[in-house]
Amino acid sequence: MSARTSSRRRLLRGALVVALVTGLGGALPACSETDPDPGAVRASAGRKAADAPAGERLAGLAQQAADEGSAGVIVRIVRGSGAPLEIARQAAWTEADHRLAPGDQFRVGSNTKTVTATLVLQLVAAGKVGLADPVEKWLPGVVRGGRDITVRMLLNHTSGLGDFLLTPAFLPSLTGQEHRTWGAKELLAITPRQDPPSAPGAKYSYSNANYAALGLILEKATGESLAELIERKITEPLGMRDSFLATDAAWSAGKQHATGYEPDAGRLKSILAPAVPLPEGVGFTGPARPGNNVDTTGIDPSWSGAAGGMVSTARDWQRFLTALVSGKLLPEAQMEQLRTTVPAPEEGGGYGLGLMKVDTPCGTVWGHTGGLPGYSSEIYTDPDGHRSVAVLTSTTFGIKEKAAATANKKLVDEAACTMLARS
Repeated sequence: MSARTSSRRRLLRGALVVALVTGLGGALPACSETDPDPGAVRASAGRKAADAPAGERLAGLAQQAADEGSAGVIVRIVRGSGAPLEIARQAAWTEADHRLAPGDQFRVGSNTKTVTATLVLQLVAAGKVGLADPVEKWLPGVVRGGRDITVRMLLNHTSGLGDFLLTPAFLPSLTGQEHRTWGAKELLAITPRQDPPSAPGAKYSYSNANYAALGLILEKATGESLAELIERKITEPLGMRDSFLATDAAWSAGKQHATGYEPDAGRLKSILAPAVPLPEGVGFTGPARPGNNVDTTGIDPSWSGAAGGMVSTARDWQRFLTALVSGKLLPEAQMEQLRTTVPAPEEGGGYGLGLMKVDTPCGTVWGHTGGLPGYSSEIYTDPDGHRSVAVLTSTTFGIKEKAAATANKKLVDEAACTMLARS
């Protein structure tokens, strides 16, 4: 590797790992929450869905986070009984684009990985795929080092693969500067080894390439497209009517969706400096917005596929996650595998098979995070899958500034504590 190539890779690693790599996750009658029509609770009435002290406290923190740089915030909490607590707050300058509501569709990014892992484990339970299967068995010649990488290693990010997000070839597509439709095999072809190299199974290192490969394995093992599998096995049985795998930048006709924002090139450069010397002109494309922001809603997320391509709502995703963690989607043996974690301190705890174990100030939660240009999310359940919390934020890089990061963390911690009833 040349010194120039190594330098460029370090540059992209700093910019993307910090903000996108980990961001960029039995049926309806069994679900425990009491769910109103998701469109019935508007931003102005969010606090009416819960007891006043908790609702008012969280609404205040959500507004503070929005004003400090989060742009827009949706918080939804299911506490096991009664109506969910639903809040939507936004910075005043965003209201000209869209009046945010708790039921808006949202790009949930790497939360998609939990759906992908669930589908794989369903095939494991049926004896069609083995966790110890070498990747080469399913994808001959597609994944570098595939003879030594197992399905389990893909699921828990111990494969030794790097991330295509870190490559100069892909960055223009991520930022929207290049309009290109990427297939999973193309992304795997540009995926480097980890830097520094790591042997398969040796250590955890988050990579979207792992889940690009898992998406291909699912299609190979079933003969169905990933979108068809998700609909047949997850969204349709669970009644997730507002959820789908994106194949382009389009949203559901007639359904409201959140607008996403990122800092413009100048502000982005300032946010990443001095740790990352971002070249002049590198930034997200889209219409200019107040406060040196860019509307990134039109950037095509289809490349993210099995790693992060789902569009959903807070309500829908909480329905999926609680069904999963409470044991309604997988047999007991596969649930045990799902929860078997490797150390992942950068995620706040450990990483299982497509599922994060996160230690909050009020206790342990299970779920995932997600991030795509303009969309950041943290969605968790309690250990039993009876309670859940979703915090959706209308930016990824915008919450890297100090004040914004502090306000966002305070909101997420308070929301998790409220969900766990320990605040």
